[in-house]
Amino acid sequence: MDKASTNNMEQGHLQTILSSLRESWQNFLESVPSIILGILVITIGYIIARRIGEITRSKIRNRSSDPLMSRFLGNTVKICFFLLTIIYAMNIAGLGEITTFLLSSIGASAIIIGFAFKDIGENFISGIILAFNRPFNVNDTVEVGDLFGKIKSLEFRYTKLKTFDGKDVYIPNSDVLKKPVINYTEDGFFRWDFIVGIAYEDNIEQAKKVILETVNSHPSIIQDAVHENYVAEDQLATSTVNLKVFFWVDTYEFRREAVMVKGEVIKQVKEALEANGFSMPSDIVELKLYSSQKDLPVKLQSPNGQ
Repeated sequence: MDKASTNNMEQGHLQTILSSLRESWQNFLESVPSIILGILVITIGYIIARRIGEITRSKIRNRSSDPLMSRFLGNTVKICFFLLTIIYAMNIAGLGEITTFLLSSIGASAIIIGFAFKDIGENFISGIILAFNRPFNVNDTVEVGDLFGKIKSLEFRYTKLKTFDGKDVYIPNSDVLKKPVINYTEDGFFRWDFIVGIAYEDNIEQAKKVILETVNSHPSIIQDAVHENYVAEDQLATSTVNLKVFFWVDTYEFRREAVMVKGEVIKQVKEALEANGFSMPSDIVELKLYSSQKDLPVKLQSPNGQ
């Protein structure tokens, strides 16, 4: 092949490339209005989706007085509407074939994606179940496994809990669904107990009477036909007769009613027993001398230090 033929062939290839580029550029220019319209549809769709989500959340909250469900379902409606808007916008922009291909690929790869995102899917489905049927509401005091605190929000993948020492804990929804959940706030009542020891020579019935009167006199203690406070003999210890005190408190504000009130009751019971002449002796310590020992291995010291 001579040089002239080679040059003609190269020029032909170049012309073909330039023609393809011009055609692609022309197609792009023709599709620019559609692309701009698609972007505009996505933008407007996002604004509308957010607004629809807010309206949905507000209507559900007004009907159910349930902030967790209203927020969860509001976000679900917003995301679903926005996804539909994106699909519609891609069709407007002339990218419908790409959308169809992606949907087909997702359908064909559903099993692979299911294994790859097993935890995400499990938490999402658990979140849906918890949105409709769950053992807590916002600001309920709960115990999930080893975690203890107040519920703050329910998201698609996790439940947010704030512990009483200030930690924000994000618990996967699947764990919340699988583990036992102890709700201290659901019915608003919680029973505390503590042990107080009196001397063997003290009158037990009189001590129980003093303790119960002191407990029931506290303004935050609950006493009714269902929630009964009482004192019972618990143990004959080494140096004391131990009495166990049971009393009910309001748990809508757990830190105040269920924690601080217990401390106040213990303090008042101690002072009332002392005021009525009851003694609360310390544990008795027994010392033994073995055959090889002649002296006690202790030194007695008077109050003045001598």
